[in-house]
Order: sequence, then C-alpha cells, then structure tokens
Amino acid sequence: MLGYVLVGNDIESELYVRMKKKACDKIGIEYIGHSLDKSVSQEQLSHYVQELQNNQRINGILVQLPLPDHINENQILDIISPLKDVDGICPYNIGLALKKRVPYYTSCTPLGVLKLIQSVCPDLKGKRVTVCGRSNIVGLPLSLLLNKQDATVSICHSLTPNIQDYIKNADIVVTAVGDPKFFKGEWFKEGAIAIDVGINQIQGKNMNGEIVKRIVGDIDFDNAIERCSYITPVPGGVGPMTIAMLMNNIVESWERMNF
Repeated sequence: MLGYVLVGNDIESELYVRMKKKACDKIGIEYIGHSLDKSVSQEQLSHYVQELQNNQRINGILVQLPLPDHINENQILDIISPLKDVDGICPYNIGLALKKRVPYYTSCTPLGVLKLIQSVCPDLKGKRVTVCGRSNIVGLPLSLLLNKQDATVSICHSLTPNIQDYIKNADIVVTAVGDPKFFKGEWFKEGAIAIDVGINQIQGKNMNGEIVKRIVGDIDFDNAIERCSYITPVPGGVGPMTIAMLMNNIVESWERMNF
C-alpha cells in the first residue's frame, strides 16, 4: 500500500498525484493519504507523515515535492524510513547513490529519464550530457546516475552564463528548470537527444479564440524536433516513466516487507 501526502495546489504536484493514483488503480495497488492546505504547519505535516510511517500496512511513503517555503523539507523527509522511501529522495538513499553504492530505491524521475535515454542510446560512455537544473528531485540525482554510466556530465542552472553553449555541445540534454519553451530549437546540435522534464502551465487561444490553459515543457518542442534525433513531448514523455518507476519501487517495497 502507498501512503501519500500532497500539500497545496501546485499544478505539477497535483497532476503527478492524480497520475500516480490512476496507475495504482490500474495495477491493483491500494493507497491512502492526505491532501493538505498550503498553510499546514510543520508540526501538523510531521504528524501526518509519522502516521503513515507507523502504519504497518503501508509499504511506501510519497511526500509530493516541492513543499511550501515555510516547511522544513529535510525534517519531513527525515521521518521516512529508507525502506519506505519509494520516491528515492530521502537522505539515506541519496547518500548511498553518492557513495556509488546501491540505494534501497532510486529517485523515480531521474531513473525514468535514464531508462528513456538508454532505450535509444544504451552505451553512455563518454557521451556529453548537459543537465539543466540542480534540484534534489531531478538534477543532482540524475547527474549521479549518468556519472555512474561513465557519461561526461555538465550541470547548468539559472546562474549559468551562456547556457546555450552547453546545449550546443551536448549529445544529450535534459531540461528541468520550469521555464516554458526557454530552450530554443536552434540551440540543439543536429542529432542530439532531448529529454524535457519541465511542466509549465501557459495561456493561449484555441481555434475559437477562447483563452485556454495548456501544459508545455521547457523546450520549444516544435523547433527542437527538427534538429534532435529523439525528443520527449510534454505532457506524455517523462511523466509516465516517473509513474512506472514509482510503481516498480512500490512492488519492490512490498516484496522486501513480505519476503
């Protein structure tokens, strides 16, 4: 059984939680959890997570990130046992990955991204990979996974000058910055592999001239697709892989607890 906590109404977080519930329903995994207002206190949130941790029926715990600014994220994640950390983002599991040891669980989105890349480029040895974004959820754990595959990894972020130069020289580009269509199609070198982790909500007009909201990635997909050999769409690219990796981790957690 999966225990989850969702705080606030972040569009990306709500989307992922809905997708995770749908996947659990599809393959028969039970779940219980809490959807909390963004004003929830540190003490209240800690209580809810501890409640899930103490529940013997729960094999895995998912605290959907990011959390509101007034919440100490590290203190919340510290409550979760490494054996129930099916999202692979708690300090112990991240630390094992950093030490090049095998964690109980690998972070779902980075692992999904790696699987996507390896599906079209099995051997990453010496490949130049630019990871745009240095979050604890995607950028940093992904760089560890890629480094373990002997790729040459560059990490870029909002303060990186001339970021397009890193893109132009990369065989593989992963974007996770949360800036709609920031990465221009002409930045990518011919034949590059592009993995778009960004989820951004923008407004536009439909064919009837009505204002509608839609989800786009960090990459200007329509132009980048002309230069890239492979590119993931948003939505429908990395998201389903993240869900698949989470389902895999939940099944592994059940096996650990029962066998």
